[in-house]
Amino acid sequence: MKFLETLAKQFAGKPIDWDELEETLIRADLGVPMTIRIIKTLQEREAWALLGIGDVIKAVREEIARILPRDPAPIRRATGKPTVILIVGVNGTGKTTSTAKLAQYLQGRGDSPEPPAGDWGQSPLSRVMLAAADTFRAAAIEQLDIWAKRLGVEIVRGQHGADPAALCYEAYQAAARQEINFLLCDTAGRQHTKANLMAELQKIKRTVEKLDADAPQETLLVVDASTGSNALSQAREFHNALGLTGLIVTKLDGSGKGGIVVAIQDELGIPTRFVGTGEKLDDFAPFERKTYLENLL
Repeated sequence: MKFLETLAKQFAGKPIDWDELEETLIRADLGVPMTIRIIKTLQEREAWALLGIGDVIKAVREEIARILPRDPAPIRRATGKPTVILIVGVNGTGKTTSTAKLAQYLQGRGDSPEPPAGDWGQSPLSRVMLAAADTFRAAAIEQLDIWAKRLGVEIVRGQHGADPAALCYEAYQAAARQEINFLLCDTAGRQHTKANLMAELQKIKRTVEKLDADAPQETLLVVDASTGSNALSQAREFHNALGLTGLIVTKLDGSGKGGIVVAIQDELGIPTRFVGTGEKLDDFAPFERKTYLENLL
């Protein structure tokens, strides 16, 4: 993620080569539109021919800071009924594990020091239920069941091959009866280019809307930071189908340069809400612009 450090070493002590700089910024997954703006900003400055790498790094940081939200947005909560969070993504992004991590975060924090006035439970701790809506993979159902037992939360699971929309409907009814604060629906991983699979997600969304017109309150896409520009393509397709409200970005501690969160925010206006930085349950936190900018260099 420290691509500005790489940039500094690459251009240290030599004139700026604009083509090389453009290629480097694009490889950092900042996206073409932002890269073009940065280059244009630098070239419009007086005495641009005398610019050094320090000027470039400052311009990159300023542009990223301008795009990313200053404060992380809290989970949008329902009042007096379950808050439904739909977790979606392609295969292999860490979706089920991210669902468990989010469950622990919400269970302990509720995304606020206390539930809103009139909310169920009147306790600093929120009650969470998991819905194993990835019914295509028996292993996914078992994996989420293990996480549920470890976290001590309720889970609604069906048979392998069951209708995921019907399962989410059943889970919502159970959550409402038990006065659960958050219902997290872990859906099957699917390729964003498969229209029939995306239509199935739309069916899940329509089904929970029958029980609460505002549900799901959040639709979060899990993306792998190391996939780079492919994550932007995923975000486009899922957003067109569902109307995403945010991202959970995994592997932000690995080889992923992390610039993709900026590109998705810039092009689609979808903020990164949470980041995963490791395999442990605690390796999960709300996204913060300040921390992100500090980690760039």
